[in-house]
Amino acid sequence: MASKSSNGSTWAVSLTNFLDSGSIVAGASGLTLWQKAFGLSNFEVGLLGALSANAFGSALGAIIGGRLSDKFGRKMIYTYDMLVYMVGTLIVVFSVNFAMLLLGFLITGIAVGAGVPASWTYIGETSGDTNRAHNIGISQFAWSMGPVIIFVAGTLLAPIELTGSRILFAFLTVVAFIAWNLQKKLPESQDWLDQKKKEQASPVEAHPYRDLFSNSVSVKSILFLCGVYVFWNLVAGAMGFFMPFVYETVGGLNNTQANMLQAVLWICTALAGYFGFALLGDKVNHRTFFFVGAAMAVISWVILTYIGFGWAALLAFVIIWGISAGIGAQAWYALWAVELFPTKYRAGSQGFMFFIVRGTAGIWSIVFPMILSGLGFKIAGTAMIVLLIVSLLVGTIWTPKTRGKTLSQITKERYGKDQD
Repeated sequence: MASKSSNGSTWAVSLTNFLDSGSIVAGASGLTLWQKAFGLSNFEVGLLGALSANAFGSALGAIIGGRLSDKFGRKMIYTYDMLVYMVGTLIVVFSVNFAMLLLGFLITGIAVGAGVPASWTYIGETSGDTNRAHNIGISQFAWSMGPVIIFVAGTLLAPIELTGSRILFAFLTVVAFIAWNLQKKLPESQDWLDQKKKEQASPVEAHPYRDLFSNSVSVKSILFLCGVYVFWNLVAGAMGFFMPFVYETVGGLNNTQANMLQAVLWICTALAGYFGFALLGDKVNHRTFFFVGAAMAVISWVILTYIGFGWAALLAFVIIWGISAGIGAQAWYALWAVELFPTKYRAGSQGFMFFIVRGTAGIWSIVFPMILSGLGFKIAGTAMIVLLIVSLLVGTIWTPKTRGKTLSQITKERYGKDQD
């Protein structure tokens, strides 16, 4: 049975999620400023987005970091990952050309990708059976606060333009330094230590992913979680990068109004993550809870797509979507991805899935603007609704029965005693 995590360790690990979302928003908000300063082409701007923490950069980091976390320990990631993150953000701060900027975005993205699977795994393994969703909810709250703080700071720093963008990345560097000092003091996960003792006693060393992909239970879990998270994240990822653009080009809002809407959205997400998922996730029926959040996501996009961009519709959209995001697919993915796999490849499986999630988000980030410009917003919005419905159906139909159970108990029920 996993030992209960202290509030301090949960918050320390959750800073990884804050730095993930914060770097995405900081990078996206400054793209036009970097483009103007360095004379970047549209292709170069797209490359920055594709290799950032929002897409392929973090995808690469996840596939590497997940495996390293299983092989060398969760603590190993926390000892070094934030150092890599700081290198990336500092390169961005002092960039003088496109090559430096691209390198900074890429390194930051890799660090983010390596840290997120380890953070969710560590939180899940050090939580008790009655507070696992609560602690995952704390990480979701931290993830939501990244954009809130960056949007507010970005608005205040807007008058100094590119210098303001550099300051945002300097701020992320300071937070990463604080996170590194807190995280390197954390004890190793007892679940991981116990698993390593079992592996040392076994004469056969399995291939890193052989057991994962040869086990039908694990494969079904991967398909289920990808069905829940990938389709939802295609919408959420595009929103994180393109919604201000949509507000301005389709809705006719100015930049300040667009940023205000995004700030309201993220505040709702943060509040729902804490007061919704963290406080209720261990107490209420998971299938019903998931359905409510997923249905709200669908409703929000139906409003925006078919009612329009009047202020009443816009406010309804950001509030309903914001609440749904706080209690929706990402929170459930983070919880279920910890619960549905054995300790020996728990982080590695998350790394593989996060690679798919951020990789497909990168591809969709290229496709979505073409649909928007070529076919119009109603078609693009309808595509978003279809993606959200797929996530809703998969999560609602195949909701796993894990509430109130220890990770060891869940593993034994799904895989048998040998996998515990």
